[in-house]
Amino acid sequence: MSKLEQLRNALQAQGTSAIIITNAQNRRYLTGFTGSAGTVIVTNTRALLLVDFRYTQQATEQSKTFEVHEIDRNRLYEMIQEILDQESIQSVGFEQHHVTYYTYQLMANKLTATLKPLSTIVENLRMIKTPEEIEIIKKAAWISDEAFKHILTFIKPGLSEIEIANELESHMRKNGATGAAFDMIVASGHRSALPHGVASSKVIEQGDMLTLDFGAYYQGYRSDMTRTIAVGEPPEQLKEIYQIVYDSLQHALSNMKAGITGQNADSYTRDYITAKGYGDNYGHGAGHGIGLDIHEDIFMSTVCEDVLEENMVLTVEPGIYLPQVGGVRIEDDVIITKDGVEVITHSPKELIIL
Repeated sequence: MSKLEQLRNALQAQGTSAIIITNAQNRRYLTGFTGSAGTVIVTNTRALLLVDFRYTQQATEQSKTFEVHEIDRNRLYEMIQEILDQESIQSVGFEQHHVTYYTYQLMANKLTATLKPLSTIVENLRMIKTPEEIEIIKKAAWISDEAFKHILTFIKPGLSEIEIANELESHMRKNGATGAAFDMIVASGHRSALPHGVASSKVIEQGDMLTLDFGAYYQGYRSDMTRTIAVGEPPEQLKEIYQIVYDSLQHALSNMKAGITGQNADSYTRDYITAKGYGDNYGHGAGHGIGLDIHEDIFMSTVCEDVLEENMVLTVEPGIYLPQVGGVRIEDDVIITKDGVEVITHSPKELIIL
């Protein structure tokens, strides 16, 4: 079933026959159009991509299954209403999580059709990756692995976290990435206790634990992996929590599969870490979907009732964080299969001491 057919079925289930799509990633997912501006209209019988003159040729070349129309941006909503009138559509859905109040007011003032807020209707389709998407994400993961291999030869005391982040991104670009998938986390020493310790000017010191959370942005898709290493011999407590995090990750990878809930998946890491006495130091979920966005559904956590399905691509990322001491996180990207997971980040996970 095509993406358009799936979307139309989802619209029918929501009791509407048309939707306005403005989110950039949802637009790209449906149309293949990679430009930075454009509006998608999907009805029961038509699929249109409305762009201004800057993107007409690009959209026509990239969006073979959509009617591409060049529009005057000042008349966008008038044209949308004309499209709705042609099919006698009285109600149209919009992406309530992506439309600002200002844009909603514009639509409400200029459209006579009733506006129906819809929640994550395209994002739900994006949760299950196509074979083509999986191959691109695998390449992004490979680029990350190659960057990690390189960075192990680069890291030494005296370098700043920012210097390490820049070197990681440079190497990923050399292997085909457009750039980093997100603001990289490079956190050393006591800063490794910050789950989102974005690279700073702090200098790497002997004995530091160093957390590297990074990914490649490749052909619109993203990888996301974390490795924690030691620069010189680390304190015994940090070696202890490293082994606990490593074992919890291995436990999750051995038990996750299609059919379990995100809550179940989260428990494979969380219950193990809690049993070892560090449950209060593991404050985030066990992982999340990745794809066109770095954070996509599902979000595995203690309250996630969504069910893992085949061909979802998720991170699995347990961690322990000890304030003013340091922390450890290890993260893999995986594809959910019927009987387990396929791990697509292949960098070593055992503790590396440089």
